[in-house]
Amino acid sequence: MSDTSGREWRFYIDDMIDFAEKVLVYTDGLDLDSFVESGLNYDATLRNIELIGEAATHIPAEIRADHPEVPWRMIIATRNRVIHGYLGIDNDILWSIICDEIPALLSLLKSIKEKQ
Repeated sequence: MSDTSGREWRFYIDDMIDFAEKVLVYTDGLDLDSFVESGLNYDATLRNIELIGEAATHIPAEIRADHPEVPWRMIIATRNRVIHGYLGIDNDILWSIICDEIPALLSLLKSIKEKQ
């Protein structure tokens, strides 16, 4: 099964894994304050969070339904909030996503990949 571009959905899972791993690399060893002040790391991390959400939009509905453990809607909503800057970005929430949600998401995505 592929999206309208003809690209197989499994490749988007691979992309999401790559982007999540980059987020963890870019923030490794940083605390919230140093992350916010880091400039390039901050921008690169935001971009990869956007890309995780963008890739998630290409996962077919039936695949999402098969994997309700992945918070697909929240991932896409986060992408929309970051990319459009709705009401600004709360750095405390962003840091929580990086520290708590991204590692959990990475584990879930790797599990999906292993089952395919």
